This record gives sequence, C-alpha cells and structure tokens, in this order.
Amino acid sequence: MGGCFSKPKPVEVKVEVVLPEKEREKEEMSPNGKASPLAYKANGTTRHYHHEERPINLNPYTNPKDMVEASVCHVKDLENGQMREVDLGCGKALLIKQNGEYYAMGHKCPHYGAPLVKGVLSRGRVRCPWHGACFNIVTGDIEDFPGLDGLPKFQVKIEKERVYIRASKQALQSQRRTKVMAKCIALSNYSTAITNMLIIGAGPAGLVCAETLRQEGFSDRIVICTSEKYLPYDRSKLSKSMDSQAEQILLRSKEFFHTYDIEVLTESQVVNVDTKSKMVVFKDGFRMEYNKLLIATGSTPKTLTCKGKELDNVFTIRTPEDANRVVKLATSRNAVIVGASFLGMEVAAYLCEKAHSVSVVELENIPFKKFFGEKVGLAIMKLFESNRVKFYMQTEVSELREQEGKPAKESSIISELKEVVLKSGKVLRADVCVIGIGASPTTGFLKQSGVTIDSKGYIPVNKMMQTNVPSVFAAGDVVTFPLTFRNNKKVNVPHWQMAHMQGRIAALNMLAQGTEINTIPYLWTAMFGKSIRYAGNGEGFDDVIIQGDIEELKFVAFYTRRAVRSLYPNSKMTSLVDQWR
Repeated sequence: MGGCFSKPKPVEVKVEVVLPEKEREKEEMSPNGKASPLAYKANGTTRHYHHEERPINLNPYTNPKDMVEASVCHVKDLENGQMREVDLGCGKALLIKQNGEYYAMGHKCPHYGAPLVKGVLSRGRVRCPWHGACFNIVTGDIEDFPGLDGLPKFQVKIEKERVYIRASKQALQSQRRTKVMAKCIALSNYSTAITNMLIIGAGPAGLVCAETLRQEGFSDRIVICTSEKYLPYDRSKLSKSMDSQAEQILLRSKEFFHTYDIEVLTESQVVNVDTKSKMVVFKDGFRMEYNKLLIATGSTPKTLTCKGKELDNVFTIRTPEDANRVVKLATSRNAVIVGASFLGMEVAAYLCEKAHSVSVVELENIPFKKFFGEKVGLAIMKLFESNRVKFYMQTEVSELREQEGKPAKESSIISELKEVVLKSGKVLRADVCVIGIGASPTTGFLKQSGVTIDSKGYIPVNKMMQTNVPSVFAAGDVVTFPLTFRNNKKVNVPHWQMAHMQGRIAALNMLAQGTEINTIPYLWTAMFGKSIRYAGNGEGFDDVIIQGDIEELKFVAFYTRRAVRSLYPNSKMTSLVDQWR
C-alpha cells in the first residue's frame, strides 16, 4: 500500500504572556502613587469590576529587547501527558503536552522554588512535588495551595515540526505572576472607624482572603488587623528554620500592601465582637464598624501547668523572637522539648546540630502514633535517635526547676532554668525548654458575640466558610468545616495549605459567589533531610498498609479502616493515589 501524504499545516498555539508583577504594579498604583487613605463611602455600595472595565493591555511588552524566542524541541520529542524543562538561553520554562496541545509556563513553584518537572501532571494541572500546590496549565493560576502567586505563561507555536517558545526575560527570571487586582476607589467620605471588609488575623487565611477580594475586583476598603507587630509572615518556618528573621519570612512586602490598598493594622488586638451592631472593639478601646467580617485568628499554644512554667527560658514558639532566642540559648547547651508534636519534633531536628544535647519528653510511647500509626512513628523515632536525640516516653513534666543564681556578666544569655523533672523521677539538665503540646483555637474574644463556638472552642462553618451569622465568616485553625470526601463530617484541619484554601473560599462567598470548599487536606514536614508528605484525613484509621522500605523512609502508607480495605486490595492502592492527583 502506498500513497503520498501532505505535510500537516503548522498549528500555532497562542497563550497570553502575562505582564510581570513589577510592570503591573507601576500601572496599578493609586493616583498619588501610594495606598489609598482609609477610604470608605459610608453610604456607598460595594463595587465590582466587570470584565470590560478591567485594564487590558494587549501588547504589554513594548520593548522587543525584553522578549526571547527559542526552538526547544521537535514535536515528536514529547508524548501526551509529558513535561520537559527547557532552556531559552536567559531562563528556563516548563513545556507541557496534554491532549495534543502544547503549553509553556514557569518551571519553578513560586512557593519555595520546587522544580515542577518533578511534579505530577493530571487533569490540566501541575502539582508541585514538594508542597502540593497546583497550577492550571492554561492560565498559570494557582488552584490549590500553599503559595500566593501563579506562574507566568508563555507563547507556544509549532513551525516545521519544531516547538518554539516566546517569553519575556523578566517573566523567565521572576518565575511568578500575581493576578491583576483592583484598587480601592472610594477616596472620599470615609471614616477611620468604618470598613467594608474586616479581617481579624494576618495568617495565610486572612492574607489570601484579602488578596482574593482584590483579584475578584472588590474595590472598597479592606482592613486586616493583627495582634502582632509584623506584616503577615510564614509562621511555619519558625520551627523549621529557627534563625529566620521576621523580614526574611514576610509573605508580602510593605509595598505590596500599599500598591493594592490593603490596610494592615499591627499590634491591634480585637477583644470583643458585636455581630448585631457589626462592631468590633480593640484592646485600646478603638471601635470599628464592618460590613463583612472574617475571623482567622489561628491558635494559641498550650502551656504547662506545673511549677516553673513561668521561667524566662521556657518557650512556646509563636513569634520570630521566640525562635531566635531558643536557638541562642540552646547553642552548645542542653535543650528539652516537651511534646513530640510536629512543632516539637521540627524544633528538636533543628537544634540537634547546635545544642550539646536535645531531649524529647512525650506522653505517648511512640511519636506521631495517633497521626501516622506505630510503624511510621517508630521509623521516625529511630531517625531522630540516630541523630543524637534522646526520647523520654510515656511520662510528663512534674516541675521545671530553677537554678539558684546566675553570673551577673552572663545574665543576658544564662537562663534561670536548671532542670526538667519528670513524673517518672528522671531529672534532665536543661538550659532551655520548648513546649510543643498542641494549641487551642484563639476564639475567647467571641464568647458574647453571637457567633457559635463549640465545646472545644472551634467555630463551626458551612462549606462556604460562613458561621451561624450570615455576615461573619471564619477560616484557618479556628474552624471545623464539612469535609466532602468524609461525607461532610465536621473536622478541624490546622494545616498551612488548608488555611490558604479556606481564606480564598471565604473571600469568594463574602462577595456572594456561592463557592463551596472541596479540597484534599495536605501537609508536609522535613526532618534531617527527609520529607514527609501527608494527603487526606486519617482520623479514625485502624489499619496502615505500607508499600516500600519503611526503614529507609522510602515508602507510601495508606491509612484505612478494615471495613473498607476489602474494597481496595494492595494492587489497587496505587490507583487511589493517582485519583487524588
């Protein structure tokens, strides 16, 4: 059989190249080049941009010198469902082929720079290999968290069976893209005591909520208030990188908040909320009215109740100063960690190379037993023991014993703690003690507010992150919410990723968009170079199926109930992971 086949016509796939953040910020500054003042039209209404009102620049790159175009591969070099990291000379891009179409985008996750080519491509999204963030391959938008920015998108074209990518040099170098945001337009008739959207809490839930409001075109006043003295920062770093200074872990710069007219009131603690009058009262007596309220106050670390708990060098890690001082006091000295929680174990792992000794005291017999099960918990425990961490299990602290005196000239670094006395009778030498025994939701200020709080202090919300009060929403560590894949059982998931997602869902519904939360909880931790990633919600598991080498910590564990296990024999477990992806 023979014949002559004509060459197919070249197909050009064009994707919008998004204006880099620096250039966009120049265009979107307020008229005076600064953030809008405290501006809210008391008798006005919330204004949303229509699509035709948004500023559009069809050719944002007026300087052709900023552009680069390169042939990156032959069309046959990539199969459907494959990704490849390609070099354009002045930077790299991620080339993707799915359903016969080619896409190009930033090759690094904007969160912490993970190489996305090592991630997973599925259902039109790329999932970060480190922390699970997902990016839409068509738009570059972030669709699951953690992280705040999307990816830059690049033009792709096919000519003579070669794949070409055209991109901005700036976008290649930045590897991140912030969505177009609205600005506050109500520049008159305002009062410092009135805001449209009030967010209590400057963690990831509060920040993502504020950014989402602006991304969706909300152009009235937004105020974030926090009891801390810093702009929103990455608190998860405090136990993983304890030397970090606050300015090193800020989630957004001061200029960012100015540019997008998001006001952050630091050292401003709310002590009372009146949902009937829509009024909050601050610790200094200042009052502020709101239209919609988000409660995202996070959690407060639990403390010991024993004698000596008030000593200066006994810490709960809550602020950068706490973490920094622990490192200083522990260097070449003796550190005791009370509680084999995620925070406690991360602190122990960080300090083991700095301290003379590190001891962990825990009520359970195996770390993470309730969360990971005995086998995984024991493997992690052995990893720590091989790195000189000493465990004292199935016991509690009965006393934190103070030393009788301290040299005057060393008083700034020598603490008052001398020993940690355990109920088992063991006495541990200690120059610093870190408490990591869990946390409680920070909701005490809501007792007279009218917002429902359950017996454990959590705020029950629906799938739209709405409380029992229609104008009040809540997100992050403080809530219990219906988890879809667990038949809408109300759960509390105090994870960094979940707080991001809940903040976004809350914002969409504060704008009456009727969006329900439907995401898979995901967390990660890193200890001694080993990364542990956990997807799902294993509350109530009674069986753990291990695939791989648990001794080498190269394994996958499936947490199941025996009643369900018969439906999914071992040979089908891997397909469940693919479904989650």
